[in-house]
Amino acid sequence: MPLQIKDIIDLQTLIESEQVEFKLAGGKEGKGELPRDFWPTYSAMANGRGGWIVLGVKEQAGKFSPVGVVDPEKIKTDLFNQLNDRDRVSVNVLRSEEDVQIVSLQGKDVLAIHIPQAMRKQKPVYLKKSPFGNTYWRLHEGDRLCDDITVKRMLAEQLYDSRDNEVLSEHYAFVEDIDSDSLRIYRNLLSANNPQHPYLTYGPFELFKAIGGWRKDRETGKEGITLAGVLMFGKWDAITASAPNYVVDYQERPEAKTELRWVDRVFPDGTWSGNLFDFYRKVYQKLVADLKVPFTLEDGQRKTDTPVHIALREALVNALVHADFSERVSILIVKRPDMFGFRNPGLMRLPLEDVISGGVSDCRNRLLHQMFLLIGLGERAGSGMPKIFSGWQSANWRMPRLRENSSPAQTILELPTASLIPQHILDELHHRFDQQFDLLDDFEQILVATAAVEGWVNHERACQLTTRHPREVTLTLPRLESKGFLVARGEQKSKYYTLPGVSVMTPDEVFSLGLVNIPDSSTHSGGSSTHSGGSSTHSGGSSTHSATDHSVSGPEFNASVMRDEHGRLLNNYIDLPYIDSVESLTDVFRESLFSLAAIPRERLRLGDKELMKKVILSVCHGQYISVAALGAILNRNPNALRQQYLKILVEQGELKLAFPQYKNDPKQGYSAA
Repeated sequence: MPLQIKDIIDLQTLIESEQVEFKLAGGKEGKGELPRDFWPTYSAMANGRGGWIVLGVKEQAGKFSPVGVVDPEKIKTDLFNQLNDRDRVSVNVLRSEEDVQIVSLQGKDVLAIHIPQAMRKQKPVYLKKSPFGNTYWRLHEGDRLCDDITVKRMLAEQLYDSRDNEVLSEHYAFVEDIDSDSLRIYRNLLSANNPQHPYLTYGPFELFKAIGGWRKDRETGKEGITLAGVLMFGKWDAITASAPNYVVDYQERPEAKTELRWVDRVFPDGTWSGNLFDFYRKVYQKLVADLKVPFTLEDGQRKTDTPVHIALREALVNALVHADFSERVSILIVKRPDMFGFRNPGLMRLPLEDVISGGVSDCRNRLLHQMFLLIGLGERAGSGMPKIFSGWQSANWRMPRLRENSSPAQTILELPTASLIPQHILDELHHRFDQQFDLLDDFEQILVATAAVEGWVNHERACQLTTRHPREVTLTLPRLESKGFLVARGEQKSKYYTLPGVSVMTPDEVFSLGLVNIPDSSTHSGGSSTHSGGSSTHSGGSSTHSATDHSVSGPEFNASVMRDEHGRLLNNYIDLPYIDSVESLTDVFRESLFSLAAIPRERLRLGDKELMKKVILSVCHGQYISVAALGAILNRNPNALRQQYLKILVEQGELKLAFPQYKNDPKQGYSAA
């Protein structure tokens, strides 16, 4: 059931928590009508995660003010008439009249239209009569036409309930293409899980056939090895022939960074089969090695299979059986000191909230799922993700984060191993707020602690920390502000909260303060500067400081001369050097960056987007670069770079921001994460 909008607080909930688009609906003569740009937004939201279109609200400079609509009942009737016109749109995804609400805000009638996420069988939702050239996708709060590849992916998802039951050609043979050792070990695990299972009496081929590795298509009569059979037990040549984009990769990284340096790795290197079954066996043992989780007792016996072990096992199986092996994205499993990460190609088939709450299942590779279930791995009926969340909660670790990236299509699950509230933070908050902190409920304490640990918290971050309804989150944050635990800053979607006395510095403030850590005073001219008395903290590019702590001494500062030996700006409030313009760099360092960007600099029409992304990450490694400077280095329009590459790389976690609270600031800096 959609959120019931009753007042400005509910409107604020929409603005902060969901995809929402505000449009006027005055019509040509001021009599009220659906705006023309309603339908691309409808298509985009239905094909994505849903959202809201609010008619009769004016948005200007981040401010939202109701102006009302004339005759909302007429517009509502017209909406449903057009929704059911197949020449207008392919499908009506609205489930009831409750999805369209007439709301009085500040004495003005506005029309709030909830666009649910379309079901898999309804996608693509497109305009006119053809999905090609008429299907939209929501990208960076704008409506973008989908390319033909994306449309074809949606059509494939619509047509095939299971993507892995395809019968391959007769050129695939059991003896030549299936790894006998993999199948033998699978039989042993089946016996250990269910010693009386009737499949244990079968020979190798009969077992392979019984579990779905070989089947007969009853409609066509075609018989042979299935895609699932090759992916699960195949040899490398057979796997890559049947699924050319197939890549599996495990990396153990020594630091809490997204850099590519690793200390242990599992990938198809010719020393093992490369199939999913062997990948699972190798990787799971590495995931749980040195896992610092206390054992539990059950019936007086030590139980080594803790809820955290179960969560990691489920997360790994989940990534394998939900992968879309037609996508150009690898299955990537990462183990770091601060988290476990699981990435699989393909988007989720169900709404995010349904996946987290459980009880509903729509597995992309059902034969693979059944193969794992037979040996006691994986969960039935959509209970896997709740098991992961509960397992993490049992260890008192921060809540898992489940998200998607649409280009290229991938699903990412992050399991942080940081304590929900570290003891030193708890001590600090008790010292600051005394017994008043203990009077807060668990969620309120987590929000205040997050502001203390990370420097700030906003509505989006708060929603990641709980399964509560977004409206409750919206009410909790200002309640903490009124009690004196938090201070609000910014407006609308840019609003964030800090602890009292702590502010997040704007880029202008950062670069107007004294720049420090200059490595060699002989490399630049100008006055010296010092920063004293401040207790600055930063994490991942987040710049926070005590509003009453810092003081700056010395002469008036000129940021243009506070640079390192390469000509990059230096500052205590950001964790890396910052390139504001290429003209300020030394000739040698400037040419080294131009050399890294040689291909895009020489070719104005570079069709390979993946190559451009690699160049951007290479240029941004070890420093922040403004979009203007990056445009000069790559010989590209800065605005086009931001829209086509930088925003996507930030969403995917491959780039980090110097000022994450001020995403659209002209002085924003980008660095390889």
